[in-house]
Amino acid sequence: MNPPAIAFEPFTDEHQAFRRVVRDFAEKELAPHAREWDEKGEFPRELFRRFGEMGFLGIRHDTAWGGSGLDYWYVVAYAEELVRSRNGGPGTGMLVQGEMATPILGDLGTDEQKREFLAPALRGEKIAALAISEADAGSDVAAIRTRSRRDGDDLVISGSKTWISNGSRADFLTMAVRTGEDGYGGISLVTFPTDVPGFQVSRKLEKVGNLSSDTAVLYFDDCRIPARYLLGEENQGFGYIMTGFQGERLVAAVTAVAGAQLLIDEALRYGQERKAFGRPIGTFQAWRHRFAEHMSRLEAARWLTYRACDLFARDQVALREISMAKLVACDLAQEIAYDVMQFHGGMGYVMESDVARAWRDLRLLPIAGGTSEIMKEIVSRSAGM
Repeated sequence: MNPPAIAFEPFTDEHQAFRRVVRDFAEKELAPHAREWDEKGEFPRELFRRFGEMGFLGIRHDTAWGGSGLDYWYVVAYAEELVRSRNGGPGTGMLVQGEMATPILGDLGTDEQKREFLAPALRGEKIAALAISEADAGSDVAAIRTRSRRDGDDLVISGSKTWISNGSRADFLTMAVRTGEDGYGGISLVTFPTDVPGFQVSRKLEKVGNLSSDTAVLYFDDCRIPARYLLGEENQGFGYIMTGFQGERLVAAVTAVAGAQLLIDEALRYGQERKAFGRPIGTFQAWRHRFAEHMSRLEAARWLTYRACDLFARDQVALREISMAKLVACDLAQEIAYDVMQFHGGMGYVMESDVARAWRDLRLLPIAGGTSEIMKEIVSRSAGM
């Protein structure tokens, strides 16, 4: 007896129609500016409003606050097509806005907080950033030191944050602060408007890749905000952050697979056009077999990632699967980007090339949202090691 057929097609016709809209937008409105925005070190602020107009910032947010209320597979299609912008900066900025800084606000915020911060963020009128990391507390969230103390009806915040995407021009932060004892138990989340006295963008960081995405060091000197800006329960922030990390890590895995696939597709085309020793370089066995390995491993990474997406979309516990997907997909994308650059030779090494930009931008993925080493720790612990 033949085994039963396995059918898993996550994308409906509606998902694919949405995908085509995002692809068209990325190729026509973003990709032509890839080099220009890298050279300037930022993409235009007005792009946030444009993404808001397109409905891209509120894909799975509540319609009551301007979102579309769609399922997670729309986010997957969105992230997969954003890589066609040929520049990691806009994708980073917009995914931080719609999928990292605001979902916590949507889940935990009061109606007052949502009116003041969430609704304008989904329209792209306010820029949001997620402020968790500090100089001595990157993957180790429990080590954060930025402290908040109560003073009447206010919270007074002092400390600093670093590696904050959208940080230099954010209108508000979804921020982790220490409100209690050291360690996991004394962390809270707040919504922090950046127009308060004592807040300062200390400096913008110069990075290897994602050059058009602003990444900043932020400084807080007795910044006073209303205590009503606390998100959720006091001293419960660590759990909220860990839950939020799952969406961030899953987006990284999706982006890694899509970015690596785009590189392979373009390399295969280039391999038929570029000739060496009288024949297309793609016909040499060394490269044919190399790409056969990459395509096979990438297909495995894709379905590992889709498995994690399926669990996440159904609100199932997926810490292990998401960590595996991020580990495998993001590390594999580095190997593929390296070989595609090598395959292009000197043309792949010049700053102006899409290949070089992808090589630089994809390098962030095994670091951001939890390093590959942290993913290995999570997976090994889940196995009882």
